[in-house]
Amino acid sequence: MLRLLSPIWPLAVVFLIGYVHAIGQQSCVSFESLPASFSLVNDGDVAPVFISSDDWPGVQKAAADFASDVHKVTGVTPKLSNTTFATLKSSTPPVIIGTLGKSSLISQIVEHAKLDVTSISGQWESFMSLKVVDPVPGLAEAYVIIGSDKRGTIFALYDHSEQIGVSPWYWWADVPVTRHRNLFLSVSGCQHGPPTVQYRGIFLNDEQPALQNWAMEKFTNGTGSALLNSPFNHLFYTKLFELLLRLKANYLWPAQWSSAFNVDDPLNPLLADWYGIVMGTSHEEPMMRSIPSEWGLFGVGPWDYNSNAQNIYNFWVNGTERAKPYESMFTIGMRGNGDLPLSVGTDIDLLEQVVSDQRQILSDVFNGTNVTTIPQMWALYKEVEGYYQDGMRVPDDVCLLWSDDNWGNVRRYPIESERNRTGGAGVYYHYDYVGTPRDYKWITPEFTLMQLMQTYEQMSLAVDRNATRIWVVNVGDLKPYELNTEFFITLGWNATRWSPFNLNTFVSAWAQREFDLDSSDSAVVSDIIANVTQWNARCKPELLNGTTYSLTDYREAEAILSGWAALSAASTLIYNKLPADTQSAFFELVQHPALASSNLGNMWVSQGLNNLRASQARLSTNALADKVESLFAEDWELENNYHTILDGKIRDIMMDQTHVMYYYWQQPMTNTMPSISRVQPKKQALPGPMRVSPEGTLGSWPGDNPNQCAQGYNCPEPTVYLDKYTPLQQRYFDIGAGGPYPFTFAAASNASWLKLTPSKGSISPTNTEIRVEASVDWSKITGTQQATINFTATAPGQPLQLTQAYFVANHTIINMRWPGFVEGDGGISIEAAHATRNTSVSGVAWTELPGYGKTLSGVTPWPRTGNSGNNFTIGSGPSLEYDFFNFNTADGSNVNITVLVSPSFNANGDDQPLAFAVQVDSQTPQRLQPMAVAAPGATPAGWEDFVASSIVPVNLTAAAAPGAHKLKIWMIEPAVVIQKIVINTGNVRPSYLGPPESILL
Repeated sequence: MLRLLSPIWPLAVVFLIGYVHAIGQQSCVSFESLPASFSLVNDGDVAPVFISSDDWPGVQKAAADFASDVHKVTGVTPKLSNTTFATLKSSTPPVIIGTLGKSSLISQIVEHAKLDVTSISGQWESFMSLKVVDPVPGLAEAYVIIGSDKRGTIFALYDHSEQIGVSPWYWWADVPVTRHRNLFLSVSGCQHGPPTVQYRGIFLNDEQPALQNWAMEKFTNGTGSALLNSPFNHLFYTKLFELLLRLKANYLWPAQWSSAFNVDDPLNPLLADWYGIVMGTSHEEPMMRSIPSEWGLFGVGPWDYNSNAQNIYNFWVNGTERAKPYESMFTIGMRGNGDLPLSVGTDIDLLEQVVSDQRQILSDVFNGTNVTTIPQMWALYKEVEGYYQDGMRVPDDVCLLWSDDNWGNVRRYPIESERNRTGGAGVYYHYDYVGTPRDYKWITPEFTLMQLMQTYEQMSLAVDRNATRIWVVNVGDLKPYELNTEFFITLGWNATRWSPFNLNTFVSAWAQREFDLDSSDSAVVSDIIANVTQWNARCKPELLNGTTYSLTDYREAEAILSGWAALSAASTLIYNKLPADTQSAFFELVQHPALASSNLGNMWVSQGLNNLRASQARLSTNALADKVESLFAEDWELENNYHTILDGKIRDIMMDQTHVMYYYWQQPMTNTMPSISRVQPKKQALPGPMRVSPEGTLGSWPGDNPNQCAQGYNCPEPTVYLDKYTPLQQRYFDIGAGGPYPFTFAAASNASWLKLTPSKGSISPTNTEIRVEASVDWSKITGTQQATINFTATAPGQPLQLTQAYFVANHTIINMRWPGFVEGDGGISIEAAHATRNTSVSGVAWTELPGYGKTLSGVTPWPRTGNSGNNFTIGSGPSLEYDFFNFNTADGSNVNITVLVSPSFNANGDDQPLAFAVQVDSQTPQRLQPMAVAAPGATPAGWEDFVASSIVPVNLTAAAAPGAHKLKIWMIEPAVVIQKIVINTGNVRPSYLGPPESILL
């Protein structure tokens, strides 16, 4: 088999992380002296730090943080001083910090030392650092950190802080500082040019109950703001501002639902600007006014521009005047109050008038400033995208902020004609959501559908299509979304450093930085996170139920339980190895998500098994009921453990989000244990003491059961089937207690080729179940043969109980040399990455996205723009080819084929909907379009089912008489992601993940 072709990446993309504390960054810190390196701290001696008093306040704050960080790492504190070029004196080579065009000290050093700063001069948020000889008269050398603007300098300082051993999450996730005795800086220092995305930020949304309750406890005396009782004061926000800057974010949409950033605390906007954070408001909050909170407080009349324009106009004027002194991004346009569509009958002419009036307000308030220079964005969210599709336009200098579907699938990217707008384009993305088909606000953003690979896959498309003016992600409560939040910002900071082939290095470097792990243990943590992410991505925890995973076929539910158990054990092993001061951070960031997800998944599968076994009259029903109760209690214990780490000093009540037993899309008002059943433990089942439950059926024998046959009574004995090429080469029979009476059983076959293990055993109320595995010696079989199995139960004082079952073994044979996938168990299942051949065209090839998808990975055309942004005609583009051999057909000479595709929208525009083609042998290729074209602003038919199950099944029928065949997938449009191919030859059963991959010869 051929591996999928990988594109050739420039060296900047295949970036290797060389130091523990630099995630995707150029490293300039070492802990041992290197030739000509600059000594920051050496055997207790520390370099002083100088900065000009005329530099930005935010730079002064970051410089103080840098000095404090050096102390946290080494125990010694640099002296931080304001100075001038003329007065700078130091007996020890110092660190000098400043901003081009703002710091008089830096300006004079650049002139005196003839520094070449052209690489950053005039650039957005860029920086450089290096050792400079003779920076000022009388000073031999200094390490100089220069930013192109205020955030360029701030980011440079926090970049150095991270590299010396201070995680951006040192406060928010209690990550301990990594201690070092000595710190050295490289002669060439660190440099960074303009970021990939100009404005990179987060949205605190759906922040009730967890974040609001937590902030009320941690940042108030129990009483919030005067008008709204909001806890989001400047004490809260300054902690958040610092975190954002340490992550290299620069933009914030503040919490809104029962708070108002500018009203709750007058210091909020002042300090945001002081720190260097660009403030905005969400997609539904025009002109720097918090809706619905501020309109509820200060609005007059209805929120209806058609009937109440003047009052709304005045309301916006006030918000604009209030924001004028500060660096802001103005949201323009209008939605209904409460994040709802505008009233029926709102037309485009009125909405364009709204935008025109808002532009006039900006021009008036900013005293005739060219309105095109004032940062503005129009969020094309839900129905607003529909207005755009119907012809509404805003001025060219306004950023078009495209949105995802609230589930991480971007609805639309700029098409080619939209990519040269002066205002650019951006993306509003979700890690948290309240709405249909179901809220997700618990563990999900960090450890579920928003897995790193999906975020990368969607946002790299945004980069390729020039949607890089603004990226903002809804993070809900912020915690426990740390890892994905950081990845989103890091990708926006420098997208060129990441590819599908090195994302694992992001996670392993993160584990090294946060927990000071060696490379081996950090790789284990990376695997833990990858598995938790993928397994929760299959179905959000809020959407799980007892029958999500098949309880009867492909041993799917059992595989889920086994995987969760192994993952929990691996996480606990790492946790127990860590020093005590690191365990709290590990619990917050890894252990709790792993254990809580495992516990919840285990509870739901156990609940499903409990109800199934009750219908089968099996005494083990009661043990499963006890297990569900125990796991439900453990869910709270894990939550409580999270809240009480560090004596609850930091995290108490942050994990209050309810997540068990949804009744509709909205969060439940409390966690409720799912329903369980119990059988009477003192009463024997009517058919006798023994229950025989074969694999692959909901039924149990003897006795009547609606799942045994259509009639529901007088059903025949069960029959199980096994093919030579079934991936799992056993079938089982569960022998269970049907009541309180102990018995011994024996299992015997009339065929020498059938082995039963174990062939006997003892069942009692304390040992209620034994599994008998049936396997076949294929060397003793030709063609199809049937065996009879007798299960006998001997119970004291009762007649011998005999239950028969039949076992059919089908020794299928391929009479040719065939290096392909072979039918087994009624179908052929192929992971899309396992192509036999991969053919590229015009430099475009199908490429694997490792770890993306429900089972293994996904494949997608690469580069992302495909054929220079154009599609391929059917049969002319890159192709994947799969060899398969079938013995049967589903319908005459046909097979039914299902291609499992990741939910993706027609993001290139409705004139280029996502599509691919499937061809079997020399038949005419069939064009397939996973997602229907939707009405403007709406979602396509089936969307809720697609995002709920994280898959889009695309079905077709093709002729494939028994024998060898080739299935080919042709690229038509870029950006489609294919996960798996299932060929049904007559017996593919329903399951959540699809059949396990077939045997490959």
